[in-house]
Amino acid sequence: MFMINQGLQANRALMELAMAYHAMTLAAAEVIFRRTLQIATGTMSPPDALAMVLEKGTVFADAAEKAAVVAAKGGDPVRIVHAALRPYGTKTKANVRRLRR
Repeated sequence: MFMINQGLQANRALMELAMAYHAMTLAAAEVIFRRTLQIATGTMSPPDALAMVLEKGTVFADAAEKAAVVAAKGGDPVRIVHAALRPYGTKTKANVRRLRR
């Protein structure tokens, strides 16, 4: 029974990771589309253009930190990747909300 429960927990964690990754990629595609449209029409502001470049390093550092914390606590690879993905998902969703206005 214990082995079955562990397998179900592992499958659930993997499904949650897959769904989070899918949501993040959809949000990223929308952000890319909206920013490309702004660039093509000349409506992107200089602060937005700068933020578009600078946010990458900030999110990467946050993701690396989150992954390192989970790894240091003995997390399994799926949880480590999920922790690293979370900052990217948060940022892309925030960008979508902001760009839709």
